[in-house]
Amino acid sequence: MQQKQDSQGGKPSSILGKAHPALKAFMCGSLSGTCSTLLFQPLDLVKTRLQTLKNNMKPGAPKVGMMTVLVQVVQTESFLGLWKGVSPSFVRCIPGVGIYFSTFYSLKQHYFQEGRAPNAGEAVLLGAGARAVAGVCMLPVTVIKTRFESGRYNYVSVLGALKSVCETEGPRALFSGLTATLLRDAPFSGIYVMFYSQAKRSLPPEVSSSPYAPLGNFGCGVMAGVLASVVTQPADVVKTHIQVSPSHWTTKDAIRYIFTEHGLRGFFRGAVPRSLRRTLMAAMAWTVYEQLMARMGLKS
Repeated sequence: MQQKQDSQGGKPSSILGKAHPALKAFMCGSLSGTCSTLLFQPLDLVKTRLQTLKNNMKPGAPKVGMMTVLVQVVQTESFLGLWKGVSPSFVRCIPGVGIYFSTFYSLKQHYFQEGRAPNAGEAVLLGAGARAVAGVCMLPVTVIKTRFESGRYNYVSVLGALKSVCETEGPRALFSGLTATLLRDAPFSGIYVMFYSQAKRSLPPEVSSSPYAPLGNFGCGVMAGVLASVVTQPADVVKTHIQVSPSHWTTKDAIRYIFTEHGLRGFFRGAVPRSLRRTLMAAMAWTVYEQLMARMGLKS
């Protein structure tokens, strides 16, 4: 890419112009992750509370839904209580989304150097590979974030929570739910990228090249997010139980417990708020990322 020159002697117009394309992708991803995390954190908190309610869906007990939890949080913890856990969410998502997009960009540039667009199967592998890298890197913060949102732990800060877990449960606890997390995140991202890329290709050329292109991309992202969320919802429920429980179940133990206590329906607890959040968050993140990359003259 030819760098933009300033009017005084041919120097790049900004330090960012000198950055490696993968670093630019990281910065664009981090910014998109910041916006989407701040907007949709309440949905993540409600999802976590729904998945960890002990009375929900027991025989004879009234079913607790998304709006009930939302109202309870506002009444007992204030309106800002809906953003409980936003600090670890930021610590996880800002670098995490950056790692995801920079890995995705690097893999795509390495394996598709001639500019060939990946087919459906290749898109799945690209998305899943990039998400697996980001998921492993950010898992300790994901564990802390889940515990913050559950309301069962009185952590004051992210660093304090990390220290507390290491001292009382050992560093291994920070990687609890790794299998379930990868089973959730890698397929979600792979399926999302596949549907998203295929949906974008189906857009009419007049839409893709118009000022309404970001809106079209967002719509493609919403459709892809809904499909990917439904497929990976059971793994998300298992992951939440493992990370919140102080006994640190194995994936097999968590699956057995959920099925015994709640049946098959238990694997879809919190599906509505999670689908809303993951769908809107992913659609916004990809839309913002692609627009920022285009402004830098890079093909996303």
